[in-house]
Amino acid sequence: MSVCLLCDQPDETGGYLCPGCATATVRRLNALPSLYDELLPFLTPGSGGSTGRRSPAVSAPLPVSEMVLSLRGPGGVVGVVEDWLAAVRDARHMQPFAPVGSVEARLRAAVGGLLDNMPWISVSWPDAGIFAEEIRDLERVGASIVDPAGRGERGTRVGTCPAVDDGGVICGAVLRYQPGAKLVVCSWCGCAFPPATWQGLRTLIDHDARNEMRNGIPEEAEQWQSAS
Repeated sequence: MSVCLLCDQPDETGGYLCPGCATATVRRLNALPSLYDELLPFLTPGSGGSTGRRSPAVSAPLPVSEMVLSLRGPGGVVGVVEDWLAAVRDARHMQPFAPVGSVEARLRAAVGGLLDNMPWISVSWPDAGIFAEEIRDLERVGASIVDPAGRGERGTRVGTCPAVDDGGVICGAVLRYQPGAKLVVCSWCGCAFPPATWQGLRTLIDHDARNEMRNGIPEEAEQWQSAS
């Protein structure tokens, strides 16, 4: 049994990405061309439609949103996807990828190339985890601009749950912080971590990451048993 390089959970398939993370990566890749198009209305600052009164600007605002311009520019969404496709083709000893056409056409072509290679990426590529993580982050950044309310519903990933059961097994489920929440709660085991413990939680998560293959309960873990 292997461990998925994206979610860090055991994977019985023996690949580099578990089926769930591979499916999610395919969905994110498929979403990128539409997301690229949806970013266009946000290129001009203030295009989100604020109607409140504002004080006079001290200096003239930028004519475009730097973040959106970066994502829609040659080195943004399309650049990231093309770089990964080039890396995949190089690893598979295929002909180099040659981008042609408009940015939109290049993006669709690069996404299509990566989708064609996803079965190999998931099972045979050691860089699959880094690739999937960057595609996930790219999609999240774009979605946070286009649909910030929807982005907030999932919360922010803070690591994996370090709670230990009576048998000495670490939970390991993904922990997420919801904006405004008073607790970080594990959706799998139910262990809850109040704000006073968050700094220790970060330390313990890092500790578990370094010692995930070690049997037994880490010394620091005992203090978290009372947090659930």
